[in-house]
Amino acid sequence: MLEPTGPLPPEIYRRRRVLAITVLAVVLALVVWLVVALTGGGDAEPEPAAAQSTITSTTSAPDSSEENSGDESDGEGTTSASASDSGGTTSGSTTSEGESETTSSGAEASADSAPPGQCPDQSLAVRVTADEPNYQVGTEPGFTIVITNIGTTGCDRDLGAGLQQVLVYSLDGNDRLWSNTDCFAEPTTDMRTLQPGDQAAYSVKWSASTSEPGCESPREPVGPGAYTVVGQLGGLRSTPEPFNITP
Repeated sequence: MLEPTGPLPPEIYRRRRVLAITVLAVVLALVVWLVVALTGGGDAEPEPAAAQSTITSTTSAPDSSEENSGDESDGEGTTSASASDSGGTTSGSTTSEGESETTSSGAEASADSAPPGQCPDQSLAVRVTADEPNYQVGTEPGFTIVITNIGTTGCDRDLGAGLQQVLVYSLDGNDRLWSNTDCFAEPTTDMRTLQPGDQAAYSVKWSASTSEPGCESPREPVGPGAYTVVGQLGGLRSTPEPFNITP
């Protein structure tokens, strides 16, 4: 260390240097302590970690064992279809209800499926309409039954008069009043080839009197009121269509 020089004694200068060095050491110690405190290097206890919360979302899957409650159509289910405008229409001859009381072997058609090799029931639609909405007592109501191929391929089907039925019921459908096959002659074969969209239409007249299968019971004229007509071919039945007989 250089010897102090000046007007004062050397001891004073030495003391001043020692004091300056001491103050500087204290300042450096304070700075180091402050830096360590600010940087977290102290012995302070760390804050407890926040508790973690885990949320599990559970979605209940629908019960796969639950069965659908939708209705299944059976062989006698009601069917209705609109004919395609592009389809051909074949009209059958008008059949007047036989008044000779001829007993036929064909009663009301059963729900049997189509014969093998013929158009299946699911590829056909049956519709029947009254030619007029109202008929006066004493006149014969006329009906038109239309069979349409609603399938995608052509097929053959026997549409003989004894196989296609037209039935009249009370308006509520509880009372069967008449069928064109009750007192009709023996059924004849009328095999038709129906391409997709093709129709076969037939006209039927009703004498406005009751009948039963076999035509054994006396026939009584029906009075004024509201009625429904239904068409049937094999296991196919049309939607009931209303009509009236007026005084």
